[in-house]
Amino acid sequence: MIIKKDSYDSGKADSSEIVTWDKKYSTGIELIDVQHRELVRLANQLHQACLAGGDKVSATFKDAMSRMVEYVRFHFGAELQLLLRINYPDYQTHKKQHETLIASILDAAKDYNDGKQFVPNAFVRTLKDWVFGHIAVYDKGYALYVADQKRKGLLTDDQINGKVSG
Repeated sequence: MIIKKDSYDSGKADSSEIVTWDKKYSTGIELIDVQHRELVRLANQLHQACLAGGDKVSATFKDAMSRMVEYVRFHFGAELQLLLRINYPDYQTHKKQHETLIASILDAAKDYNDGKQFVPNAFVRTLKDWVFGHIAVYDKGYALYVADQKRKGLLTDDQINGKVSG
């Protein structure tokens, strides 16, 4: 499924992309949105590796999956630090969802390394569905919390960005 491109992208939808960034995924928190756009880029690299076919899938997919695992861990760490800083009330649920995706990614990597067929295509689709479902629903939940706390004067941009004043 190709998702409609927005102003971050120029030109037409590219059939080699499984998903493109859309402003509907924006949390309004620049640090997180930049990281989410990187997840889009990495998901598309994985998808392009699948489209390459043959031996190229193996080398390209393995490299792209490794980068994805690394980046997902980095992003989830940054996101959870943010949620702790802002005292997000649903922190534990959010953390559990992250743990579930990481376990899924690691299982897929193991299956791939064990030689199971069709892992790349299935994994890319699962990643797309999970990540964008998570961003669209759960990350939007904390984005609304942040916006509400800012509106009430209970949260500042410095707190959101982890900057200590003084």
